[in-house]
Amino acid sequence: MKKIFTIKNILLGILFILLDLVVYIVIGLIIMTYEDFYDKNLGPYWSLESMILTQKLAYIGFYAWWVLNIILLIFIGYKIFQRSTIKQIHD
Repeated sequence: MKKIFTIKNILLGILFILLDLVVYIVIGLIIMTYEDFYDKNLGPYWSLESMILTQKLAYIGFYAWWVLNIILLIFIGYKIFQRSTIKQIHD
């Protein structure tokens, strides 16, 4: 029976968390440029028409990354649940 919490898995988990934080920081910095250079003449605040292409991509990417994180958490929870029930059956 494979163990879930090995040193390799813990290090991979920390690496994924750090990568996730880096992506959020980069997206946040791009979105901050929108906040700094917002112009009322381009459209309502936080509308896609008032954003340039990189800001639109960051705005949409933020929500896409958020959804991917939720899917990943559900998957990890499912795998842990699956392995714990298999372990209980075999014991």
